[in-house]
Amino acid sequence: MEVIVNSENVKYSDNYIESRYDYQYTTSERIGNQITVTPKTEQLVFRTQRKLPRLGVMLVGWGGNNGCTFTAALIANQLGLTWPTRRGTQKANWFGSITQSSTIPLGGHVNVPLASLLPTVHPNDIAVDGWDISGLSVAQAMERAQVLEPTLQELLKPHMKKYRPRPSIYAPDFIAANQSTRADNVLGGNKQKQVKQIMKDIEDFRNTQLLDKVIVLWTANTERFSEIIPGVNDTEENLKKSIANNHAELSPSTLFAYASISMGCPYINGSPQNTFVPGLVEFAESRGVYIGGDDFKSGQTKLKSVIVDFLVSAGIKPVSIVSYNHLGNNDGKNLSAPAQFKSKEVIQFNMIFIEIATLFKLQISKSNVVDDMVSSNEILYQPGEKPDHVVVIKYVPYVGKFQFEFQNKEAIH
Repeated sequence: MEVIVNSENVKYSDNYIESRYDYQYTTSERIGNQITVTPKTEQLVFRTQRKLPRLGVMLVGWGGNNGCTFTAALIANQLGLTWPTRRGTQKANWFGSITQSSTIPLGGHVNVPLASLLPTVHPNDIAVDGWDISGLSVAQAMERAQVLEPTLQELLKPHMKKYRPRPSIYAPDFIAANQSTRADNVLGGNKQKQVKQIMKDIEDFRNTQLLDKVIVLWTANTERFSEIIPGVNDTEENLKKSIANNHAELSPSTLFAYASISMGCPYINGSPQNTFVPGLVEFAESRGVYIGGDDFKSGQTKLKSVIVDFLVSAGIKPVSIVSYNHLGNNDGKNLSAPAQFKSKEVIQFNMIFIEIATLFKLQISKSNVVDDMVSSNEILYQPGEKPDHVVVIKYVPYVGKFQFEFQNKEAIH
């Protein structure tokens, strides 16, 4: 299905779709008791390439729950697999995919899949590769994760056992000590050598699979927060020097992002650590490479942020936000360490107030988020006032597989 827009603001050529858009917004200035609002219009031009690229995705943490189930989903859908379940025969589908199973209204009671609005790579056409500190094959990692039903695992094993993660960066100071038993597939050398190897891996994947574009996605364990140090990671030039000097405060996720940007590959961060230090953001901007993400936020964090946004918008004042997570997966084990848990706690805190204040920033501190939230509603919150927010995460191994089965079913429905 192809959607054609009949407008003087949209032009189609053999190679591109170009659209002009007037982005309207307002600025405001407060002087005493008077607020002056000024409407503004910014003219934007969007160009979309019509030819679909041969796309590859490289996963950092390929052997984790997310990485192996993502790969399983690709293969199951590519092969059109079916398998028996206690509720009957299940066929692979892309339910839960925002591009493949969500629709958008075009007017006149016409609703179309989101993927039909613009040329979009189909998930079945994505090539996959990646890194992991564990050397298990992706098939073995799938068994370890205990997410998929056994019958489906048996169908997938012959196709997944050929995939084995490339060696990854292991920095014990940034993840929990309990992850050391998995670390049997690690890169040696200093940080500069590690970055160069990651770049070489990306180039190898691109050339071997004849890819036009590669996206790098962090889906590994949550790291502790990196300290922002002037002269180390505060500017692009300092970050480059710090990599050459093997500075200890550069996290693996920042090194992966640096290598990805160096190769011109978009980088998506799926965990809540502060990967995007100021120097990395400056580097991405100077190279014109997209970076984004500060956690997947597909569960409790997202739900809480939506509820709190609804309450504040309705004039209801939240005064305390408390959540309890019982996690049985490996990330839950990693988060049982205080430093890694702190990253999760801070990002859940930040996410709620970022959405309330409708701020979209790459880096934002805890105090600034609270200040923005408070200043967004001076009726509900007095100066210096903020809600309590407590996040409790407990590692409970027994609930691991049941938790993920529940989450998968929720995503499907």
